[in-house]
Amino acid sequence: MTILYLLLPLSLLFVLVIGVSLWWAVFNGQYDDTDNAGMAILRDDDSGAASRR
Repeated sequence: MTILYLLLPLSLLFVLVIGVSLWWAVFNGQYDDTDNAGMAILRDDDSGAASRR
């Protein structure tokens, strides 16, 4: 029972840290442009590396 006095505040602190870091990521533009990151690999031009061989 006494372990709950340690684990409960630690878990609440952990949830608070996760919430603050998510809030920071959302409001600092980390999720603004998610489409270009996924499409960049499809637009990658590898023809220059093959022609140098």
